[in-house]
Amino acid sequence: MENSTSPRLNALSLVSQGHRCPEISAPQKSMFETFGQDVFSLRLMRERLPKEVYERIKNITLGSQPLDPHDADVVASSMKDWAIDRGATHYTHWFQPMTGITAEKHDAFLTPLSDGQVISKFSGKLLIKGEPDASSFPSGGLRSTFEARGYTAWDPTSPAFVLRQAGTVTLCVPTVFYSYTGESLDRKTPLLRSIAALSREATRLLRLIGCPEVTSVSPQVGAEQEYFLIDRRLYQARPDLVMSGRTLFGAKAAKGQQMEDHYFAAIPQRVLAYMNDVETRLFDLGVPVHTRHNEVAPCQYEVAPIYEPANIATDHNMLIMGVLNRTAEDHDLACLLHEKPFNCVNGSGKHNNWSLIDSTGRNLLDPGSNPWENLPFLVVLASILRAIHLHSPIWRIGIVGAGNDHRLGANEAPPAIISAYVGRELEQVVDGIIAGATSPAKAKGKLGQMDLGVSALPSLTKDSADRNRTSPMAFTGNKFEFRALGGSQSVATINIAINTTVAKTMADISTEIEKLSAKEKKSGAEAARQLLPKYFKEHRVALFNGDNYSADWVAEAQRRGLPNLKDSVQTLALYGTPEVLSVFESQKVLSKPEVLARQHILLEDYIGRLLIESDLTLDLGRTVILPAGLKWQERLAGAAAQARELAGENEAEMAAYQDVRALTKGLRLALKELAEALKAVNASEAKPLQKAGLARDRLLPATNKVRAQADELETLVDAQLWPLPTYADLFWSI
Repeated sequence: MENSTSPRLNALSLVSQGHRCPEISAPQKSMFETFGQDVFSLRLMRERLPKEVYERIKNITLGSQPLDPHDADVVASSMKDWAIDRGATHYTHWFQPMTGITAEKHDAFLTPLSDGQVISKFSGKLLIKGEPDASSFPSGGLRSTFEARGYTAWDPTSPAFVLRQAGTVTLCVPTVFYSYTGESLDRKTPLLRSIAALSREATRLLRLIGCPEVTSVSPQVGAEQEYFLIDRRLYQARPDLVMSGRTLFGAKAAKGQQMEDHYFAAIPQRVLAYMNDVETRLFDLGVPVHTRHNEVAPCQYEVAPIYEPANIATDHNMLIMGVLNRTAEDHDLACLLHEKPFNCVNGSGKHNNWSLIDSTGRNLLDPGSNPWENLPFLVVLASILRAIHLHSPIWRIGIVGAGNDHRLGANEAPPAIISAYVGRELEQVVDGIIAGATSPAKAKGKLGQMDLGVSALPSLTKDSADRNRTSPMAFTGNKFEFRALGGSQSVATINIAINTTVAKTMADISTEIEKLSAKEKKSGAEAARQLLPKYFKEHRVALFNGDNYSADWVAEAQRRGLPNLKDSVQTLALYGTPEVLSVFESQKVLSKPEVLARQHILLEDYIGRLLIESDLTLDLGRTVILPAGLKWQERLAGAAAQARELAGENEAEMAAYQDVRALTKGLRLALKELAEALKAVNASEAKPLQKAGLARDRLLPATNKVRAQADELETLVDAQLWPLPTYADLFWSI
């Protein structure tokens, strides 16, 4: 039959036949026994290394001493033996280039001998240093095509691990990636620098205000990861999903998320089996995943780990995304991490929960029972508000991307105006300090216990603040939750931005405290108390507890002077400005060439993604969508002609034909406009920033016009003829 060749019908037929799912047997060991079994952890080092070597390596992981080459040889030998015991045959330097994903080149534990035999070998030199081709990765001009040498260097602060895939086992050594001339070509190097900068400046500030026992401060991160799951057979019938990560066509399904019945609902059996498999693999890798649940959109889910040091949390989030993707294949599923894979429902974000822990174990973002008296908390809060007020473009740079532009500014993710929410109680503290009060005012409302009106229910303590899901930087009791990061993005980028800007504002505040303390012969704590009203008054503009989605806030933010950076091109134009450069350079996180290289890379990425999506839209529109519309138009014309012959003019038949004819004509014209826009952008020899602006201004409107015609056409064409799996097919197939 003619319809049997439809990719959509073929895919649906396969889905209806069921799916294969690996059998889940009862585990032989509990997760408490297997957790971290594939990680070369400090615990394993303590067992396997000489005591003096272990102590030195432990101090390296804490950032307190450099690596000794002899120790590297000892660690490498022990690491190799452990990995081979775990089944490893190869090792790789696992790094995070500017492609946004991880990279690896596998080498065997194999060294030939003169007599034809082989031995396993992995030296300290091989552990410490590798050499991938730097010119084949995005470098933003730091490397030319003929300048290929680049290096990977072991990051001992993040533990090595073995990765199991397709029956193979590979030892993965987390590394940084840098050029022959010493510039960073990755996202981990500036992340490590930003962590060091924040620790240095936070320690300086805390000691000034009376905390001499503090020797370091560590940013802690917990990254909630959202994702979509769809049946793999349907995924493979959608070339737009396969090649761009999102649907470039698709009419709104009758049922999407409007009933709000998917959020936190019972997890479907097939998905739960997948989640169980994902968690088992992540537990083996020492990733402390803690939460799983249905998200708000159909076929959308979330996995969230508990807090870890920012560097390790970044590595673990990259592992989470990789395991989500690989495990999906084993369950006949496809995992979508794109920020906006479907046009009519919420996209996927990544909530970056951020806090600061000092060397004594104190959470500096815990206000305690009396925040008014908690000076470390208050100066840290002032530093964060100052960072948002003065340096929010850097935070916005940390979340740029063509995919994330579909979310930011809409009513599903915090808008592109960076502000902070702290809740009513802390807002009263801030306002009281600004007003010059010397003690907290009496609370106007009692926040203690909640009476739910049912005697059998336990007494519940009410938190001091509500949650604000519309705020980009929301305080949630003892941490800030940055909510605007995209689902596919590395958490390194936003943490580089937060760490660096907060380090800069802490440095500024410390300098002012030192000057005032010397001038007026006051202690650092007294000087800080005297300066707090000034800081909170100057930077209160960054504090907003209301609805960030409202038009009133956009107008208010403009009056306050807060930037509203609505898209990536507008944001990236600021990357090379003196205001941005000075922050990165002052904290020794990125040099000017490294900053400009990243601007170039991100602009090229933006242009590339829009070109791919536009080419796909043009190709699918011409060869898949338009032929289906024309075929249905032809059938309707025949039906209308037959109706005229049998019973005279038939208004309904003619109207249906005219509607489809008008849409196919509109689609042809829109495709012609898109082809012209593509030709103009491809022919442009403008610099990356100008070309990115051209792509935004020409390609986005043209692809949207094609989509509008095609999506309307989908609602009129016989479902048996429509070639692509629909949103209803994709949403409700698992």
